[in-house]
Amino acid sequence: MSRQYFGTDGVRGRVGQSPMTPEFALKLGWAAGRVFGRGLPGARVVVGKDTRRSGYMFESALEAGFAAAGVETDLLGPLPTPGVAYLTRALRAQAGVVISASHNPHHDNGVKFFGPDGRKLSDEIELEIERLIDAPLECVAPDQLGRAKRIDDAAGRYIEFCKGTFGEKNLHGLKLVLDCANGAAYRVGPAVFEELGADVTVIGNHPNGLNINAACGSTHLDALKAAVLRSGAALGIALDGDADRCLMVDERGEPIDGDQILYVIAQWRQANGELRGPVVGTQMSNLGVERAFDALGIAFQRAQVGDRHVMEMLQASGGMLGGEGSGHIICLDKTTTGDGLVSALQVLAALRAQGKSLPEMLSGLRLFPQVLINVPVQARAADILARSSVLAAQDEARVRLGRRGRVLLRASGTEPLIRVMVEADDMALTQAVAESLAAAVRGTAD
Repeated sequence: MSRQYFGTDGVRGRVGQSPMTPEFALKLGWAAGRVFGRGLPGARVVVGKDTRRSGYMFESALEAGFAAAGVETDLLGPLPTPGVAYLTRALRAQAGVVISASHNPHHDNGVKFFGPDGRKLSDEIELEIERLIDAPLECVAPDQLGRAKRIDDAAGRYIEFCKGTFGEKNLHGLKLVLDCANGAAYRVGPAVFEELGADVTVIGNHPNGLNINAACGSTHLDALKAAVLRSGAALGIALDGDADRCLMVDERGEPIDGDQILYVIAQWRQANGELRGPVVGTQMSNLGVERAFDALGIAFQRAQVGDRHVMEMLQASGGMLGGEGSGHIICLDKTTTGDGLVSALQVLAALRAQGKSLPEMLSGLRLFPQVLINVPVQARAADILARSSVLAAQDEARVRLGRRGRVLLRASGTEPLIRVMVEADDMALTQAVAESLAAAVRGTAD
């Protein structure tokens, strides 16, 4: 059965348009409540959100839906997505719910779920919820309606959890800049680093409901670069709107992406003898990372794009560390999902333990130039990718690159596009091969 509402990370869309309407959110809460509650007396869910203005509306609608299904709701208020995952486990709830559209602008919103183990739902459970969404809403008896209450110490619990992943050392004497993207971490993020002893300059911590991810956070690093250079900080940390991603800039203002963060954490885990299983990246992970891991004797595997697929491969392979260039890093020895604050703390722990700067920790990694061209298509992307002319162009590109690089053509999961990606050890060669492949796709795109 194909999905009608759930995408790769819950339900998401523009506020006021299907499916992100208050009517749908109420029905989604009821359907999810039926699945999670399963008739259990006292069944409850925890609900957190980011700082979008529409979060109030969806929080109320979901709460009503859960109540109608006879499920209790614990309201956490603004809290990072991984904080909701943690508290789902800590409070022994049947599920966790996050109202967020992650790194998207304020006019988008979404709803995603965690199971009682703090991990994302299986396909089977999501499909079960979808089947109920289209069923008539049947409210439980009045004396069985669910209630709601606020969890006042949610932020404090999560702050302590994050600090606990850092270890016994502290951050005294470290000067850093933190960009909270005017999002869910605007309070807890600064507290984590300050309570560990860092000297923190905070930006992107004045949300107004409309400025989440606006010219700030992990999708817009210019403000962070400027603040690091202006303050003389050792590094800068950029979170996204729901703080499950983390990117950095070094002391020179140079950007540090998720591939580089993964490399720093992996080599530190290896040096400590703590690295277990392969490191998992995606099809889009830079070839330079793969080569650098090979030089260290670290096994590396590629999953499909998306943290969901990274998690699946980690679980299947017995790995503990994986991530994407976008900054979604999963440290399964510390938590159950991608966590921007925990990822940043793992990098800082590595720097502290080895007494090195970020550039020094990255000296063994050379990223390859990468060119990505998005080609709009009218026909079905899978049909275009199977055409002989496109296959021949890929074969020619691979012969041209040899061991110097790689090519990847894939259909977008959200738009009518084919993404043409080429990496090689020379920028001019990379650009030329990418443009040649894009032309081959355009020639058959109708």
